[in-house]
Amino acid sequence: MTRNKYLGLVLLATTMLGGCANLGVEPWQRDLLAKESMALTNGIDGSLDDHIYFSKEASSGGKSFGGGGCGCN
Repeated sequence: MTRNKYLGLVLLATTMLGGCANLGVEPWQRDLLAKESMALTNGIDGSLDDHIYFSKEASSGGKSFGGGGCGCN
């Protein structure tokens, strides 16, 4: 490898590693993330997902505790 390619590769690697330096949420950002509009699912979507899940598992509440379904676990 030439010197310029080697330096470019090192620069690219350090830039990519530096991009992972701040993955957490700062304390002053938590109030915005705790708002209801920032939730991943709303009440209707969550209840529909729960209905689909326990319909597929053939048991009610199989999401919160072990077991359920056909009994083959």
